[in-house]
Amino acid sequence: MNFNKLYDVSVPIHPGLTVWHGDPSLEIVQTNKISEGAAANVSQIKMGVHTGTHMDAPVHFIEGATGIDTLPLEALVGTVLVLEINPTGAHIEATDLEKLDLPDTFERIIFKTRNSEFWNDNTHFRRDFVALNPSGAEWLLQRGLKLVGIDYLSIERFDCEDYPTHRLLLSNKVVILEGLDLRAIEPGEYTLMALPLKIENADGAPARVFLAK
Repeated sequence: MNFNKLYDVSVPIHPGLTVWHGDPSLEIVQTNKISEGAAANVSQIKMGVHTGTHMDAPVHFIEGATGIDTLPLEALVGTVLVLEINPTGAHIEATDLEKLDLPDTFERIIFKTRNSEFWNDNTHFRRDFVALNPSGAEWLLQRGLKLVGIDYLSIERFDCEDYPTHRLLLSNKVVILEGLDLRAIEPGEYTLMALPLKIENADGAPARVFLAK
């Protein structure tokens, strides 16, 4: 498989990276140092599984459901449509998606919104990000979607209580990909390669994500 261009749309993991409000902070510590006489440099990393670019597993919001290590690989690699969308309201609704006249052939969709610009300063958490409203999630489910991604730390608006968008998607085995950096990405069709760490039974995992043309 040959590509003209590969785009890394993962957020770099580094000390000070913003995390979801209330999640564990990110710590990277070099425990062994050659400069201090060790045979090799060795580092320890401590962070939540929903840090940076990551995926959610069904068990994230559904008690007793499957973990990140059971996500279907066929959903994580394949053709994806990157949509640049500026919703009329605060969040992406079914009416916004209807206006786009999308083809029925796409099984994976990634939303590029004004959220992408938040990565220009990723040292503090933003609550005013664009998310996918439950009506938008229902609209996508009716079209047999396998994966949906967005360019901030959650597919769901910050101030919700029951997390209906997550529950709708995860209960229907739709993979949720969050924390994408789409600043350099033009809307259009790409090949997606999105691979989470294989952490047994975990509710999520950081992922390295590429788009290819």
